[in-house]
Amino acid sequence: MLTADNGIVFMASDTPNSMEYRTGTNMSMSLSGDNEAELRGYYEKLSAGGTIGMPLEKAPWGDMFGMFTDKFGVSWLVNISGQKE
Repeated sequence: MLTADNGIVFMASDTPNSMEYRTGTNMSMSLSGDNEAELRGYYEKLSAGGTIGMPLEKAPWGDMFGMFTDKFGVSWLVNISGQKE
């Protein structure tokens, strides 16, 4: 996990034991934070030429969330934190 000066959090994970291991798809990358404009930009640029698994939209937990596989076969998750009350 890396936290940038601008508050964006970058995380990576490998395949949990409960999931099937497939070479080349055994990791996921995650970007999260509350800077909607910046994170939307990353979502749009990184997903270009790839496959959208879940459009970036409001999730049941109140954040904006989306998933995609980029043109290189890397799985990404993007979570934009909801407004603090």
